[in-house]
Amino acid sequence: MNRVSSNEDKIDIYSREVLITRDEINYRIEQLGREISQDYQGRELHLVGVLNGAFIFLADLVRHLSIPCQICFLQASSYKDQQVSTGEVILMHNLDLNEKNVLVVEDIFDTGLTLQHIKEDLNMQKPASFEICALLNKRITNKASINVKYIGFEIENRFVVGYGLDYAEKFRELPHISCLD
Repeated sequence: MNRVSSNEDKIDIYSREVLITRDEINYRIEQLGREISQDYQGRELHLVGVLNGAFIFLADLVRHLSIPCQICFLQASSYKDQQVSTGEVILMHNLDLNEKNVLVVEDIFDTGLTLQHIKEDLNMQKPASFEICALLNKRITNKASINVKYIGFEIENRFVVGYGLDYAEKFRELPHISCLD
């Protein structure tokens, strides 16, 4: 069988530094679920997961909510197969969020460019409320000015994979977050 080799096939992901363990992730998501449930008590919440990176985080988060919710997705892309954003954000969705309480669930808040585009796009639908939840907040300079109300973890400027985050669509399946740099 002929197989084309690429750089990501050569990465031994299990030899890389584990930045956040599975147990740490589970504990923090449980805390976020309680906090979000308390903040939205008595209201239905519409969670908008940002594909593809946030799907695992969103699935685990909703299991810790004690309020009625609906789940939908949008697809956003700004990385392609690179480790840095291309600067161009492409959004794809068919959402109706008029007068809904919206919580965007994102995997990582790094430059803020993607979240800025998502916020501008979804706010045109006039939701009743709009907040953002990100699993990771990367400490970098020159971020877009976006308010992310719920943050799982603060991390340094590292390129991370696992728990939904990828490099060229690889490593999403890891139950923890590892560094590639």
